[in-house]
Amino acid sequence: MPETSVSPRPFTSVWSDLREVEFSQGFLQAGPYRTRYLHAGDPSKPALVMLHGITGHAEAYARNLRAHAEHFSCWAIDFIGHGYSDKPDHPLEVADYVDQVLAFLDAIGVEKASFTGESLGGWVTAQLAIDHPDRVERIVLNTMGGTMANPQVMERLYSLSIEAAKDPSWERVKARLEWLMADPTMVTDDLIKTRQAIFQQPDWLQACENNMALQNLEIRKRNMLTDEALASIQAPALVLWTTKDPSGPVTEAARIASLIPGAELAVMENCGHWPQYEDTETFNKIHLDFLLDR
Repeated sequence: MPETSVSPRPFTSVWSDLREVEFSQGFLQAGPYRTRYLHAGDPSKPALVMLHGITGHAEAYARNLRAHAEHFSCWAIDFIGHGYSDKPDHPLEVADYVDQVLAFLDAIGVEKASFTGESLGGWVTAQLAIDHPDRVERIVLNTMGGTMANPQVMERLYSLSIEAAKDPSWERVKARLEWLMADPTMVTDDLIKTRQAIFQQPDWLQACENNMALQNLEIRKRNMLTDEALASIQAPALVLWTTKDPSGPVTEAARIASLIPGAELAVMENCGHWPQYEDTETFNKIHLDFLLDR
């Protein structure tokens, strides 16, 4: 399939997103896991860890690093089984990601951090806050997973992901990314190429099977966030949702926010599953207002 332009939008790239950002890319040994990261901001500032969604990668936050690095030491990581981090040879459940994040905090010498997580990242963030309140300052749960088990959504996400893993062609990777967006023209050529390179890794098909384990109903059910668990969260929390999220309705966000003591709810218009990328300016304002408690 020829790599033709996907939209009439002006060309953008990860490099243009980061062009005025002083940042580094690297790898750290986080426990048993070699973990890839993007870092921006003065390390003496409070830590903010940014966690992407299923089959995603650290570039999910490329458009947010500049604004947040003014106030935080920002770490966007690749989960295990994702991006260019290590890929364990077993199905991955939420506890596996929590262990990686805790080991990453130890590796960077941070006792306590704020966390923002999108989709799977929100699920992991919530579980961290439930199980390890001593490591958590504030949390943002952005179109988070873990409270719903809709078979149609799970099957659609699984099939799009596995098809792209088996055949990481331009069109299949594009289709997987379009699932994230309310406006499919937001899927730029550069974003497709960035993810295609990840999907073309020789170990990606097996890695994708393992990181899609949470789309298996039996596995998902034993990992889901219960109402009682959400009600135990002590950290200040923001539940951020969108009007066009493909994983679930705004009413679910309101329900989650009602369960977490003192949680705030913010809803962004005309965005899908990646509001931090689709409407960066609005997301950054909402996000920073909460994280800075202003």
